[in-house]
Amino acid sequence: MDQEAGAEQPAQRWWTRRRNVVLLAVGAVVILALGGGAAAYFLFREGAEPVSIPEAEKRFEEDRTSGPRPGSLLVPAEGVYRYRGSGTDQLSVPPTSQDQGPEMPGTVTHGKGGCWTFRIDYSTNHWQNWTYCSTDGRLEEQGGQTFQRWDLVFTTIDTLTTFTCDPPAVTLRPSMEPGQKWRQSCSGTSTSVEGISISAGPLRFVGTERLTIGGRRVDAYHFEQRRNLEGAQTGFVQTEVWFGTDGLPLRNERHAEVHSNSIVGDVVYNEDGNFTLTSLRPTS
Repeated sequence: MDQEAGAEQPAQRWWTRRRNVVLLAVGAVVILALGGGAAAYFLFREGAEPVSIPEAEKRFEEDRTSGPRPGSLLVPAEGVYRYRGSGTDQLSVPPTSQDQGPEMPGTVTHGKGGCWTFRIDYSTNHWQNWTYCSTDGRLEEQGGQTFQRWDLVFTTIDTLTTFTCDPPAVTLRPSMEPGQKWRQSCSGTSTSVEGISISAGPLRFVGTERLTIGGRRVDAYHFEQRRNLEGAQTGFVQTEVWFGTDGLPLRNERHAEVHSNSIVGDVVYNEDGNFTLTSLRPTS
């Protein structure tokens, strides 16, 4: 009996060491989502599910500080909007992947002084928001946040990334001409990694196009964005985004490749995703 008990102890110690290595590696893998419709993320997303419209409506009602308010110039109306999309998130160590969508509620909440926040729920374990302000006919990005949850069965790891654009990153401007470019730059920190990451690169105005949203043809401002990541993480994010004339995101297509150091070596995160508005009227 004593020999059998002694034989189990090394195996138990091996499992404890292996589990700790995995947890340390996971804790070291943090991907920042920084600015302008771009997204690069910390990701292990076991067990994520689509977020329903009623769930998003409940959160919207709890978060807002007044009754629903109409929109104005470059400030879309408050409420929960219907988006549909798809996406795949992949992490190299340990090899894992997870889908986004297909239902992706988008929420607009008004702040002060012509500012508002747009949040997109990719899944129950992954959301992102951007804060914009309407200033002198421009739409300027102030910053935002990204939340990720990794469910490891025996433990859950949550990460919140906060980024700031100082000075604000101009997104829409008066008298834009097709082919015109301007530079954007934002910096961010995460609850799961030390240091600061910088996301910077050009935003190019492709031109005004017509999209069909919920059976209606609407004007859309089409942009291409390239963001290079430096600092705590390195890599790039390539995004195409279409904004409505009120500033509401109508469509988003993105690809990200981000490298992060961990105790098991270089960890690579890849994402390909998209979302599209399906109705111009908010549900609440």
